[in-house]
Amino acid sequence: MTDAVQTCTAFSGVRRLATGAPIEVATAAKAAHDAGQPVLVFSDADARPVEFDLRGDLAQVLARLAIEAPEKRGPGRPKLGVAAREVTLLPRHWDWLASQPGGASVTLRKLVEGALRDAQGPDRARLAKEAAYRFMTAVGGDLPGYEQATRVLFAGDWTAFDDAIANWPADVREHAQRLAEPGWRNGQGRPE
Repeated sequence: MTDAVQTCTAFSGVRRLATGAPIEVATAAKAAHDAGQPVLVFSDADARPVEFDLRGDLAQVLARLAIEAPEKRGPGRPKLGVAAREVTLLPRHWDWLASQPGGASVTLRKLVEGALRDAQGPDRARLAKEAAYRFMTAVGGDLPGYEQATRVLFAGDWTAFDDAIANWPADVREHAQRLAEPGWRNGQGRPE
């Protein structure tokens, strides 16, 4: 649930309650929940919903969020998180991989790392637009200009995007802009 979430943001309606570490946000979310206010929490990385179990008192809520200490490892080689999977290639591809220094695995890892670097800008732009859209749909779907804002968001027109959400409540507008920021100019942010 929140193990992988570094930071998140909680909203009650169109009002931002808190942004920060899950423990800080859960504290604000619990207070709003206890006051009868609806609460939505979003991961700051991708605007996916974050679920907090708000039952019980604040101490119980925070105890459920406590991160367990990492498991101690004995001597030996550390686990690198390597996953073995099948790769299907033509014989000439295998021949070329076998002739490379370090062998097939090292060469494939280098090729994948290079492709990841090359795609970083476009991928970052796409993910930022998707995150902004996800948040806007959940919180701003009924706000004026929503449809136009989503169109210009995916068109990559940051000026028109700012215009489309200019009359939105400040907390929603600012959060949508922050999420969308990496989506402009192929992941490089807004032009100066």
